[in-house]
Amino acid sequence: MSRENQLKAFERLLIIMDELREKCPWDKKQTLQTLRHLTIEETYELGDAILDNDLNEVKKELGDLLLHIVFYAKIGSETNDFDIADVCNEICEKLIYRHPHIYGDVNVENEEEVKQNWEKLKLKEGKKSVLEGVPNSLPALVKASRIQDKVKGVGFDWEEPHQVWDKVQEELQELQDEVKSGNQDKIEDEFGDVLFSMINYARFLNVNPEDALERTNKKFIKRFQYLESKANELGKPLMDMTLTEMDVFWNEAKKL
Repeated sequence: MSRENQLKAFERLLIIMDELREKCPWDKKQTLQTLRHLTIEETYELGDAILDNDLNEVKKELGDLLLHIVFYAKIGSETNDFDIADVCNEICEKLIYRHPHIYGDVNVENEEEVKQNWEKLKLKEGKKSVLEGVPNSLPALVKASRIQDKVKGVGFDWEEPHQVWDKVQEELQELQDEVKSGNQDKIEDEFGDVLFSMINYARFLNVNPEDALERTNKKFIKRFQYLESKANELGKPLMDMTLTEMDVFWNEAKKL
């Protein structure tokens, strides 16, 4: 599709948004606050489509998210705080400023230097900590991954993967020690350290821990639902089956 057609399609969405905001009872009532949880839901749906590699669904979910962006901008324009042009120009200026190796005279050798420059520029913008860019409301696993990414950008990182794995082993031992002591608060504290170190190790393996865990979730759900279907075929509730009986179908599901 040509750039002209792309711009026409975007203009069409803006026109539709104007009409919905003026004429639709539901759309007229929405605020930034009422849309927030819906936006989060749409983001997760996009994430599911990406993990499933369903490109047609990715296209649909991107459209839903784009609608939300346009919706927020429309609401902002009604109070004269910002409109869609302000939103676009803001991100354009940020991208140009944070890519001096493209739009300036800075030279970089690789992706890591790009990330390091990015964090340095953010600090120059007035941020007091590189961790200010990590949203408080992020899920804990994603937040841990982003925290580690951020501090790596300023050089706070392990040098070799084996060092990280040694740290994982150290944290596991500390967890086992606390399990033996029976102090629940300390057990939870050490369990968190184990998770944090495992997420760090995942980074050194070039594994996204959120994606890896979600793949396992999906795999477990698929296998368990196979087990449920087999139990239904036998006319036997799962609660009445022994673990040995369940294992037969579980192992079948693993082979599928």
